[in-house]
Amino acid sequence: MTMKVREGMIEVPGGRVWYRSVGEGGIPLLCLHGGPGMTHNYIDPLEDLGDRRRVIFYDQLGCGRSDRPDDTSLWTVPHFVREVEAVRGALELERFHLFGSSWGGQLSMQYILDYQPPSLVSLIMSGSPASMPRWVEGCMQLLAELPTDVRRAIEEHEAAGFTSCPEYLGAVAVFYQRHLCRLQPWPAGLERSFAEMSPVVYETMNGPSEFTVTGRFRDWDVFERLGEIRVPTLVMGGRHDEIRVDHLTDIHKGIADSELVIFEDSSHTPFHEERPLFMQTVNEFLDRAEGAS
Repeated sequence: MTMKVREGMIEVPGGRVWYRSVGEGGIPLLCLHGGPGMTHNYIDPLEDLGDRRRVIFYDQLGCGRSDRPDDTSLWTVPHFVREVEAVRGALELERFHLFGSSWGGQLSMQYILDYQPPSLVSLIMSGSPASMPRWVEGCMQLLAELPTDVRRAIEEHEAAGFTSCPEYLGAVAVFYQRHLCRLQPWPAGLERSFAEMSPVVYETMNGPSEFTVTGRFRDWDVFERLGEIRVPTLVMGGRHDEIRVDHLTDIHKGIADSELVIFEDSSHTPFHEERPLFMQTVNEFLDRAEGAS
């Protein structure tokens, strides 16, 4: 089956973003990638959902095929929230579902809290924290479980500021292999997202690594406001995820009309690691959410 594909550029605050739409009909699903600074490529498996609805991806400003302005003052949570609304408006999404992976889920929550979009039917998140301090706390626990030489290499290189050194990158790769994607080799889309990611956006917003968060959203925390999210919500993550299951469980408890699914054989990318089950889970949730609306 050949699905309809559309691509183009959308004007957003500070520049233009590139988007890709796969499939047609149904209530569209707008997908937000993680990072910050990654590209949409690693969440490409969600194209599987395009047989029932339009699935829309875009590279956030500064990333991938979108414009890459030099103005680092743009890299803030409020900017990326305004960008989501600009994309929604440009694509005339009168009713839509919202999906966020990792940082994309954080962005989704903040977007809902800031805009309370009346056209939103449901929220789906995979591996997304509600608190960066708590995310770091969880990552520190995972870091402590790494082999001593790996952990020491990470700590010593970060202390010295040598985070571009091959030895450091190799040590971080051990963490990623355990908690980001457990498949070997990694899927091409994930490799491409890392190859094309923006280190400027990532380091400005986050910092040098997943577990050393020194950037602009290091204090971001919406736990106390989760009750303001009033759409059907699916909270997901992997048993071996960077984000701890207790964190995901507390997000689920904080959002009244939410469901929680943990993928037992996955880390941070269950849409790759347990792809058929992931798509089945999402489709069944979307059916329930649309029935409820």
